[in-house]
Amino acid sequence: MHSFSYVDGSLHCEDVDLEKIAAEFGTPAYVYSAGTIRGNYQRLDAALAPLDHLICYAVKANSNLAVLSLLARLGSGFDIVSGGELFRVLKAGGQAGRCTFAGVGKTREEIAYALREGVFSFNVESESELERINSVAGELRLRAPIAIRVNPDVDPKTHKFISTGKSQNKFGIGIDRAAAVYEKAASLPHLKIRGVQTHIGSQILDPGPFAEASQKLAALVAELHAKFGLEFFDFGGGIGIVYDQALRSGTGTWWEREENASRITPAAYAKAILPALRPLGLKILFEPGRFLVGNAGALLATVQYVKQTPAKTFTIVDAGMNDLIRPALYEGWHEIVPLRETPAAPVPMDLVGPVCESGDFFAQDRPLPPLAQGDRIAVLSSGAYGFVMSSNYNSRPLLPEILIDGKKIHLARKRQSLEDLIAGESPA
Repeated sequence: MHSFSYVDGSLHCEDVDLEKIAAEFGTPAYVYSAGTIRGNYQRLDAALAPLDHLICYAVKANSNLAVLSLLARLGSGFDIVSGGELFRVLKAGGQAGRCTFAGVGKTREEIAYALREGVFSFNVESESELERINSVAGELRLRAPIAIRVNPDVDPKTHKFISTGKSQNKFGIGIDRAAAVYEKAASLPHLKIRGVQTHIGSQILDPGPFAEASQKLAALVAELHAKFGLEFFDFGGGIGIVYDQALRSGTGTWWEREENASRITPAAYAKAILPALRPLGLKILFEPGRFLVGNAGALLATVQYVKQTPAKTFTIVDAGMNDLIRPALYEGWHEIVPLRETPAAPVPMDLVGPVCESGDFFAQDRPLPPLAQGDRIAVLSSGAYGFVMSSNYNSRPLLPEILIDGKKIHLARKRQSLEDLIAGESPA
């Protein structure tokens, strides 16, 4: 089964015609494929079967309750970075005892909330955070479970904004100082050392950095395990996806085509890290986000105007940078296709939104099929860091999110109304 494919000339998500979705719910709108999320989780889970492991989905990638509940039913744990994300997980049927709490700026209130709910572990980013967690746990008469995030100084070969494992990044404790920080943690009475955590970055398409990080950290983890009796090693996430080959005509599912095109697959990822991680004899946690949901989503939009200038063609759609900021923020590339298949030769254009910013674009000088007013398009691979990073900039209401599972259509979030837009505000 294709997740996104043309059927009789019309783009479908699983068994549902996306023209039907656009007509019923309007555009812009986000659409997600439950089958794709389920398949990605199961493929990764199978590849990691040689390890005692737990997949903890990175909630920041897509935090819709329908997505979280789907993953919870599959047995996933969760990687959270705020009290709000923990709240979402609990409302979706997840368990705090299967959540790792990451992030460099945890507040006292967030720490207390997570402790009261029984969070599995805090991924600690600094010595001052150790002291704060110890203090809050003491006030609550609890012992806080912790794992220190160790920065292995590995270049993940990804965009500088999503690199996290190098010495100049804000995350974690340097590998050269980790042993000393663990000694400090052991001296604090309200902490319980449970593990070690690392995360080198996001959207990594080469298994090499993962192999390097696992090899650099294995000896340290073994040493800390011998001294403190660790329960787990959390290896983080970061497996990338293919953005420019998410949809192709022809036979085979999209994920089969992805594996033919990509340098990293669940099998290749597992092969790179198993030699170093398997001998540790610990439970290994993984925190994939984008890999599970990225290719499962599409942003639907409708062409409003086609503007010809002496320099270029601007195709203006009703979705904007406030709905999907990745292209504007760090030139994220998304495949863009019409909902109606066409044999017409592509023409270069800028596909832009209505927001009053020159950075409001989805593609620049991109050869795309000719588009006319009223035509609908899909911006593919928008399931991760799409809606979750959207905003009300220009007082634009937040979009609906629709989850499709086979023929089943579930409105996972209704479109924000104009009244919703000003809820909580009052004129002076």
